[in-house]
Amino acid sequence: MITKQYQEKEHFKPIYDKLISEIQTFGKDIEIAPKNTYVSLRRKKQFATLNPATKTRFEVGINLKGQEPKGKLEPEKPNPMCSHKINLADIKDIDKEVIEWIKTAYENAG
Repeated sequence: MITKQYQEKEHFKPIYDKLISEIQTFGKDIEIAPKNTYVSLRRKKQFATLNPATKTRFEVGINLKGQEPKGKLEPEKPNPMCSHKINLADIKDIDKEVIEWIKTAYENAG
C-alpha cells in the first residue's frame, strides 16, 4: 500500500522515511497502519497521519484537540481523525518543531 501511495509522488518517499525513523524513537508501542491514501500512526488511539496529499504537498495530520494552532501547526478542517496539520514540501521542512508536535500528539495518545 505504501508503494502505491508514492506512485507519481516518489519525491515524497524520503520525507515519509525520515518521519517514520524519527517517530519510531518515541517508543515501542507505535502501530504503523497503512491505508489506501495515507499511513495512520496509533498508540492507544491515532495520534498522526502521514499523507502525500498532492504532488507538491505532504501533509502530517496531528491529533491535538484543544491545542491553539501556532508555528507550523495549522488547524485542520473539521476532521474526526486529526485536529491539525503540518504541510511539508521538502525533507528540509522536517525540523525540531515538526517532530515536537508529533511527539506531543504521541504522548497525549498514551
